[in-house]
Amino acid sequence: MKIVRNDIRNIAIVAHVDHGKTTLVDQLLRQSGTFRENQVVRERVMDSNDLERERGITILSKNTSVDYGDTKINIIDTPGHADFGGEVERVLKMVNGVILVVDAFEGPMPQTKFVLKRTLELDLPVIVCINKIDRPEARPEEVIDEVLDLFIELGAHEDQLDCPFVFASAKEGTASLNSEKQDENMEALFETIIKHIPAPEGDPEGHLQVLISTIDYSEYVGRIGIGKIERGTIKVNDNTVIVNEHHPDKTKKVKITNIYEFAGLNRVKVEEAKVGSLIAVTGVEGIHIGDTICDPEHVEPVSFVKISEPTLAMRFSVNNSPFAGREGDYVTSRQLRDRLFKELNTDVSLKVEETESADSFKISGRGELHLSILIETMRREGYEFQVSKPEVLYKQINGKKHEPMERVSIDVPEEFMGTVIEKLGKRKGEMVNMIQSNTGYIRIEFSIPARGLIGYRSEFMTDTKGNGILNSIFDGYEPYKGEIPRRSNGSLVAFETGTATTYGLYNAQERGNLFVSPVTEIYSGMIVGMNPKSGDIEVNVCKKRHVTNVRSSGKEDALRLTPPITMSLENCLEFIETDELVEVTPKSLRLRKRILDKNKRYKANK
Repeated sequence: MKIVRNDIRNIAIVAHVDHGKTTLVDQLLRQSGTFRENQVVRERVMDSNDLERERGITILSKNTSVDYGDTKINIIDTPGHADFGGEVERVLKMVNGVILVVDAFEGPMPQTKFVLKRTLELDLPVIVCINKIDRPEARPEEVIDEVLDLFIELGAHEDQLDCPFVFASAKEGTASLNSEKQDENMEALFETIIKHIPAPEGDPEGHLQVLISTIDYSEYVGRIGIGKIERGTIKVNDNTVIVNEHHPDKTKKVKITNIYEFAGLNRVKVEEAKVGSLIAVTGVEGIHIGDTICDPEHVEPVSFVKISEPTLAMRFSVNNSPFAGREGDYVTSRQLRDRLFKELNTDVSLKVEETESADSFKISGRGELHLSILIETMRREGYEFQVSKPEVLYKQINGKKHEPMERVSIDVPEEFMGTVIEKLGKRKGEMVNMIQSNTGYIRIEFSIPARGLIGYRSEFMTDTKGNGILNSIFDGYEPYKGEIPRRSNGSLVAFETGTATTYGLYNAQERGNLFVSPVTEIYSGMIVGMNPKSGDIEVNVCKKRHVTNVRSSGKEDALRLTPPITMSLENCLEFIETDELVEVTPKSLRLRKRILDKNKRYKANK
C-alpha cells in the first residue's frame, strides 16, 4: 500500500555556474537553525575540497538537509559547469522537484538550459528562484520573460509553465514573492518548497529497491553508496542483492553494514530507513552508480539515466623526462593506473582505457575543465606524470565522420565584438544569435566544433582585455566541418641541459616570449618559450658569459629581462601541439617535446 511521506521533501538546486546555488544552500542551512548562534561557519560551506574553494566552483554534487517546522528538506547542491553535467543528470533521479536559480542580471545561460531540459524530461516540478535581486543592474521582469521563453522553447507543458517565482538575495539571506520588496528572511522560499514540491510516496511494506545515484569514497570504510529508497524499508544487517539495468549479468549478494541519513552537514547512523528517504550505505563492496539494492526474493532494477558520452580524450603517461622522480611521491605506472581507475569510483563521466603501452592510459572526459580538474587533483596528491594535447573524439554515423559540437554563449562589450566574431569564424564557428542589451554588452551565440575551442579561452581573455564572459555546452554531433588552422606560434626549445642564466635568457628573449626565469633547471628538449612566428627555434638559455680580464664600462652588466609568462595548467594544455607534452609534478608544470633528442626529432619531422 502506497503512503505519502509528508515529513520529507527531496530537492536539487540547479543553475548555471556562478548564479549563487552554493551561497543559497548556505543561507537555507543558517536560517533553519542547522548551525549554533555563535558557530563560526565559512562561506560556501558545501564546497568542501580545496580546488572548489579556490576556483569558486562546485565540482561534485553534495547532499545536506535542513529542518523546516516538522518537515525535513533534503537538498542536493549540484555543479553549474557543463563539464560536470554527468553529476547533475544522475542526481535528478533522487529528487521530487528542482529549484532553478537564475541571476537577476544575466538571465538564463547555456547551463540553465541544459539542466532545465533534463528536469522537464523527467517531469519534475520547478521553482524558479531569481537570485541576486539586490544587484544594482538587476532586471527581474525581463529575466522572468526570458525564463518562460526558455520553458516554451524546451516544450514544457502547462503545469510546468505555471511554476512559482521567488525573488532572493542569497548573499543577504532574504527572499520574497514580490520583486519590488524583500522580506527579512528566506521564509518565502521555504514555504514555496513545502507547497509546490510533492512529498515522496511509495510502499514501505513492498520489496526493497534503493537506486544508487552517487558514490562517495572513504579510506576507512571504502565505497559509500548514496541513493533514494524507491520502495520498501532497509535495515542494518539486511541481506540484499545488487543489480544494474545496463549490466544484466551483474548480480551480487551483499549485507548492509551501516545506514546513514543526512542531518545538516552530517551523516547520522540509523537502524532502518523507509521509502522516500535519501540514505548512504557502507559495507557494500563493488557498488557502482546506477546499481539498485534489491530484496533477494524480488530482484528488479530501477531504470537509470544513460550518462552522456565523453567528447575529449588525452593520454596520461609515466614521466620519462630527465627530471623524473625528483618531485613526486607516486611515479610508477602501477601507481598511476591504480589512481586513474580509483577515480572511476566517483566520476561517472570519465572513461579510462589501457593502451598498447603499459606506461600510458587514454582518459576521456566531458571537456577541458573536466580533465584539468583531474590533473590538478592528482598533482596535489603527490602524483607525477605527463599528459598529451587534448584530442576530440569523432564518431562514424551512416558512414560519415561526425564531430562533437559546442553551443557557445559570449557576452562582450561592443568594441570587442568584431575581433571575437572574426576569430570564431576562422575556427569554423557559425553565429546563431545576437542580442543587444541595455548594459553596453552584446550576447552572441555560436555553434562551433569542440576542437575549435581548444586553445581559444586564453586568447579570448586577451582579445577582450578580461571583459568578456564565455560559456559553452555540448550540443550533439554534426558532420565534420573541415580543417581548422593550427596555432601560428612555434616553441623555443632548450638546446642543452643545465641551469638558465640571465645572460642566456637575455639573448633568447629576442626570439620570443619566455616561460622560465634565471636559475630554473632546464633539460635539452624542454620548451622554454614561445616563438611568435610558426616553427620551433633551438635556444641556449644556459649560456654563460665569457669572463675576460678587460673591464667593461658597466653598461652591459645590467641585462634587463622581460618578466616570463606564468603558464597555468589550462594555458599549458592549450599551448602544446601533438608532438609536445606537459610534465606535471606536485611542484612544477614543464612543457617539453615528445622526442627530446634534437637529431631524432629532426628525423621524425622529415
